[in-house]
Amino acid sequence: MFLARWQERQRPLPPELAWAQAHYTQVVACDGSTLDALLRKVGLLRNALVNPLAGRMTALLDLCSRLPRHVWYEPDPTAHDQRFWPRILTVLKAGALLIFDLGYTNFQVFARLTAARVTFISRAKRNLSFQVERCLYRSANVQDLLVWVGSGTDRQLLRLVKVRCRGKWYRYLTNELDPERLPIAYVVALYWQRWRIEDAYAIVKRLLGLAYFWTGAENGVCLELWATWMLYAVLVDLTDAVAEALQKPFAAISLEMVYRSLYFFGQAVLRGEATDLIAYLVANAKSLGLLKRKRKRLSLALLLDLTNPAKA
Repeated sequence: MFLARWQERQRPLPPELAWAQAHYTQVVACDGSTLDALLRKVGLLRNALVNPLAGRMTALLDLCSRLPRHVWYEPDPTAHDQRFWPRILTVLKAGALLIFDLGYTNFQVFARLTAARVTFISRAKRNLSFQVERCLYRSANVQDLLVWVGSGTDRQLLRLVKVRCRGKWYRYLTNELDPERLPIAYVVALYWQRWRIEDAYAIVKRLLGLAYFWTGAENGVCLELWATWMLYAVLVDLTDAVAEALQKPFAAISLEMVYRSLYFFGQAVLRGEATDLIAYLVANAKSLGLLKRKRKRLSLALLLDLTNPAKA
């Protein structure tokens, strides 16, 4: 329902996501987060010396809509991100683009993603061992290499992209070997969009209260987990509706302030001054602080300029 409404709306997307949406069946990011401590000790936990952690969750986030596609839970708070790979692989569509951090580095999984026709972008570990097969492009600030990684049956050819920006080198791995299909600038810009899942975790845990578990039962943790993510989806849908009405990018609207503005709308309803939530938020967007302050950030335009061979 939320995804269908998002697809019907008209508002600007970040250019790298608009490009990716036109080239891939899905544009998603995955990441994990440890849940905070249980605040109530009952049953087998009654005599515990410390409050145990509630477990670990992993989410698959649609980067274009900001909506969660899937959320998984493990009661073991020490569960490594790698444990979630089997569940992630089962829900990815052929032609998808998956973005993840280096904690998910797994050469066996990389080969499975390639076989499933899923493109991935990840950061490269500092201690990555590789053998250069061919240099696709090289300048003072950019290197685009085809490299062999892994060993034995896990040995495979991947693409290693290195970009120096503001004096620092950034390294990325992808299984898309053709720079025509996935240009250097988009490798970097799309990976930067991975931070949107970190934003989602911040909203879910700190703003919507998933950092506090007033239960000692696994079932209670699961109920709170799913309910909070559902509330997050409602908040994203509401924020997206406001963005469309204001003709602003979704990223220009503060989810936190939209959430906090619900109180003021409720008070306006009681006073008989408002009946339509979207209209109220749009009319009072400035006074409610819904519009984020513009910040200088590294942009796709800068990356396109940086990776332009004519300016190398």
